[in-house]
Amino acid sequence: MFQSLRLSRPLLPILLLSLITISSIGNAHAEQKQQVGNFDIHYMALSSTFITPEIAKTYGIERSSYNGLVNITVLNTSQDGHPAVPVEISGIANNLIDARITLDFKEIREGHSIYYIAEVPYRDDQEVNFTIAIKYGKQLNTSLKFKQKFYVD
Repeated sequence: MFQSLRLSRPLLPILLLSLITISSIGNAHAEQKQQVGNFDIHYMALSSTFITPEIAKTYGIERSSYNGLVNITVLNTSQDGHPAVPVEISGIANNLIDARITLDFKEIREGHSIYYIAEVPYRDDQEVNFTIAIKYGKQLNTSLKFKQKFYVD
């Protein structure tokens, strides 16, 4: 379902900073959050060209004007410090003509942080619909749905 990556260098904070920094750019959206019970699900989708070549290489991401990146993390708000939790995650992306692609999530762990990333191809000025299933034992079983419009730079 997904691959797990463990990193020796703290590049994830750089990746997240890059992702959050781009939120002020016209065609990118800031990180979004959905609260489900005691869990906060943080998600965002953006063009892979917003990340640096070094980060892309480290995480095995293809940087391309036609390649998007989906980033998901789930935090347990009922515990002190709101720790990230490892989840079962799967999803699909489809466009307006209903062309579908299965998202291949990679799990990234650094310290106490856990992130799930997947790549999605797109065309210029294309809206992509995401449906992502997230499960954490018997405590969380939900579906996250959102849309993102992508542009070729």
